[in-house]
Amino acid sequence: MKLKYILLTLALFVSIIGESQEKAVLTLTLDETIKLAQSDAPNVLIAQTQLSNNYWIFRSFEADYKPQVSFNATLPSLNRTINQVTLPSGSVSFIPQSFMRNSADVSVTQRVSRTGGTVFASTGLERLDIFGTNKESSYLSNPITVGFSQPIFGFNSFKWDKKIAPLEFDLAKRNYSENMEAVATDAARLFFGVYIAQISVKAAEQDLANADTLYQIAQGRFSVGKIAETDLLQVEISQMGADAALSRATLDLQQSTENLRNFLGIKNAVDFNLIPPIEIPDFGIDVDKALEYALKNRSEILDFERRKLVAEQNVDRAVGENGVDIRVSGRVGLSQTDLTLAGAYASPLDQEQLTLSLSVPIMDWGKAESERQIAESNLKVVQMQVEQDRINFEQNIRLRVQQFDLLRTQAKLAERTYEVSQKNFDITKKRYLIGKIGVTELNIAIAEQEKRRQNYMNALRAFWLAHYEMRALTLYDFMNSEELQREVRF
Repeated sequence: MKLKYILLTLALFVSIIGESQEKAVLTLTLDETIKLAQSDAPNVLIAQTQLSNNYWIFRSFEADYKPQVSFNATLPSLNRTINQVTLPSGSVSFIPQSFMRNSADVSVTQRVSRTGGTVFASTGLERLDIFGTNKESSYLSNPITVGFSQPIFGFNSFKWDKKIAPLEFDLAKRNYSENMEAVATDAARLFFGVYIAQISVKAAEQDLANADTLYQIAQGRFSVGKIAETDLLQVEISQMGADAALSRATLDLQQSTENLRNFLGIKNAVDFNLIPPIEIPDFGIDVDKALEYALKNRSEILDFERRKLVAEQNVDRAVGENGVDIRVSGRVGLSQTDLTLAGAYASPLDQEQLTLSLSVPIMDWGKAESERQIAESNLKVVQMQVEQDRINFEQNIRLRVQQFDLLRTQAKLAERTYEVSQKNFDITKKRYLIGKIGVTELNIAIAEQEKRRQNYMNALRAFWLAHYEMRALTLYDFMNSEELQREVRF
């Protein structure tokens, strides 16, 4: 509901823009920004389209392993030509022929993934009409025919497809959840980019106002001989630097605002009033739990398995396609022919067909052995790479958890040091105004305050980005204790 309210508010602002030609101001928290990004941002639409594409690929794969029913017909095939015909006497003569053939059949085919073969059943009817002086019509019926085709030692692609295709679809679903969390991380990064730019502009405006005030005071003191000309010039340079800093900060704010607007898919010009998560939540991440969720949810784990299966498939293919190839096919059924349709189905005769084909390589100059060795070598390489990638994956999770705890501590420390620098600047400024210290000490306090402010903003951003990166790495929200695997419906 909160997201819906945001969108309605944005629509209202856009309508106002059309009338007043003024920019809308959209107030957002970090959480609202992420929800808005995950609703219909361009990156989300791309991720959804990719998942939808993978879904239909998987549906196509599933359909291949279900009975395939087809209807075939030739209605009609007319032939009126002069053909070379061998007569019963053995002589050859050119004879005019004129006939029409109509046929139709329905067949059902089923793949057998376990054996790599196919079985089928069909029924069909054919009619032959002969034209000319000896007009005649006849029928050929095949009420039922059942058959099979089965390779004996060949490569069984059906078996491997059954293993790999479902794994790839599960991989696509996990990738979708990861892409959504990547959107959250990018949204958080752009959110803080705008927020820090806004703070920088406000700080630059305040610094320029202070610099103007100090320059006026310095001019007064110089006119009465209380400060040297070098001190006045130093204050003037500080004023010019503050003015240039404001220009840079304003440009950075414009660029970061455009980046966030484009990422959220907002087409109209808009300014953001961002409410940052200043409070650092006090929750911990157990390294073993983080590793458990990562191993359970991340796509890399499925990809490790897929890579090994593909390598094993290549070994099986190298052996199956370069060795002895034996194929058995056969069919049994009923058929009958007659001059009438009813007679074509009366007392049908049985028919059988069995074929055994054999292909044995005799001399291939070591090609089969080379391909098998290459495939087995690649399998070993993949197994070692997967094992190393898994170790690196687990080490990365442990390292990120340790870094997260450190970033929390740094964020709290940076907040405290920024507060201290603000108080120090206020005290230093008052002392300068009453002439207790010189401009050098004041500039040092200004620089220290700016440094601590930047450190605090960067530490706050680093903590929250680390939080969302941990969500993406584990697909688990440790702050709210909830799974982030997304249920996908089509």
